[in-house]
Amino acid sequence: MSEKLLSVAVPCYNSQAYMEKCIDSLLAGGEEVEIIIVDDGSKDETAAIADRYSKQYPTIVKAVHQENGGHGEAVNTGLANSTGHFFKVVDSDDWVDRNAYKKLLNIMRDSLNNDDKLDMLISNFVYDKQGAHHKKVMSYHNVLPKDRYFTWHDVGHFRVAQYILMHSVIYRTGLLRECGLRLPKHTFYVDNIFIFNPLPYVNKMYYTDVVFYHYFIGRDDQSVNESVMIKRIDQQLRVNRLMIDYFDYDAITERPCMKYMQNYVNIMMTISSAFCVLSKDEENYKKKHELWMYLKEKNPRLYKNIMHTFLGAALRWEGKASRAVQRAGYRLFQKIIGFN
Repeated sequence: MSEKLLSVAVPCYNSQAYMEKCIDSLLAGGEEVEIIIVDDGSKDETAAIADRYSKQYPTIVKAVHQENGGHGEAVNTGLANSTGHFFKVVDSDDWVDRNAYKKLLNIMRDSLNNDDKLDMLISNFVYDKQGAHHKKVMSYHNVLPKDRYFTWHDVGHFRVAQYILMHSVIYRTGLLRECGLRLPKHTFYVDNIFIFNPLPYVNKMYYTDVVFYHYFIGRDDQSVNESVMIKRIDQQLRVNRLMIDYFDYDAITERPCMKYMQNYVNIMMTISSAFCVLSKDEENYKKKHELWMYLKEKNPRLYKNIMHTFLGAALRWEGKASRAVQRAGYRLFQKIIGFN
């Protein structure tokens, strides 16, 4: 395949039941798009489905098979096999909106034709929760300039529950390679690292106020299912620590970027702490305490700044009564946002 406008990596593990809906939605991009289906050592018909699409659409679809390495390694493989100027990850149980897709491709094409070095293209996504009457849209119209190029200095103040996820973003492929992005193997929740680590390298951005990505929530075995997250709390804590390790005030030249990344760590600390508390497990209470001590020792300035926020102070509390309040706060937050 010659260089494409956009490469889309679709990490798949035992995805036979839903991957076709995802791939069919991406085929609407036509010949400008390269779809890289990464079969991560699946044990069902995922590999055969990937090969069928590759055979049917040889100039668009590429099937790559590997031993199981986890979601992060599948993204790494997708990036390594990418020929597109821009790069996007779409999980195999999610899908994209056709009209928004066309608009994003137009923006990317115009950027390339005008020799604009667009680093990050942002759009909205929806928490497509199965059976929910109200589906929460994560949008950024209140904080990002719409339908024009901008830099970190044009970015407004994000609300507490508002942050940019992998579902929102298309990165310039070269930027991901320049920053040396490499996600850890056999680890869930690395989508946070995918978004977080390249941010200091981002200069020029563009936001369009359309819902492009449908983030499906509802499978019992899904990684963001509450019970699954509690079982995998050690992986969440690992990702949290990796983000703490990566955060360096001296290496981030743009202050608005620094503030956004600081808030992202705060959100991750909140999520990690909340699931430790939700588990009602004494061992996880200790892990929560150890995480906060790790932050304090590794980056005292970051610890101090987070502790000065409402979320940081509230989740740092210890004791039975405090944990009851934290659980109630999480349930309220969950109801408002509509996740897992």
